[in-house]
Amino acid sequence: MRLYTYQRNSAGERVRIALNLKGIAYDYVSVPGLPPGAYERINPQGLMPALEVDGRIIAQSAAILAFLEEGWPTPPLLPADPVTRAQARAFAAHIAAEMHALTVNRVRKYLAGDLGLGEAGAARWTVHWLGRGFAALEAALAARPEPWPFCFGDAPGWADLHLIPQLRNGRRLGCDLAAYPRLLEIEARCVDLEPFRLARPEHQPDYNGEPS
Repeated sequence: MRLYTYQRNSAGERVRIALNLKGIAYDYVSVPGLPPGAYERINPQGLMPALEVDGRIIAQSAAILAFLEEGWPTPPLLPADPVTRAQARAFAAHIAAEMHALTVNRVRKYLAGDLGLGEAGAARWTVHWLGRGFAALEAALAARPEPWPFCFGDAPGWADLHLIPQLRNGRRLGCDLAAYPRLLEIEARCVDLEPFRLARPEHQPDYNGEPS
């Protein structure tokens, strides 16, 4: 397997955590280190990450995670209970499809430049939507039937591997996280676990010292 990614790509970090949790070996390929146009030929979407399996490409982190869960079911990333499993998927989808999609770099650049909001205006827009998203995630955890140590179980999984990179994004983009104690408690339990720690930007071969 080859994972095409970049050290600060949070969608790629989700996949790195999943690969680590499942103990799957892979080769790390830094997309910025490829020749111009090479990655678009590999993955026409042009977005990171992409996973190469026996010469075939899987784009989009959600599809990659589903592939890993189906192909390597042990240890599971999703809860056994069908309702809790669906809730974990929903929690993760809110991060990937709502929060991350609204606040990625290309969106912020378009807001600041093409739409004329400037850097300050784009930053306010970003923090607003991040705050709405984190508040929804905090409420979802408050509504759980049990106060599990991780998002939806006694071990980290699908929801947690989405949450931890997104919390780092929130801090980097200026979002005050003090109002989300449940999210922060789970983050504190995850960050020193080896599958999460080794997936962090500073542990990737293309890390260049920039703040993560």
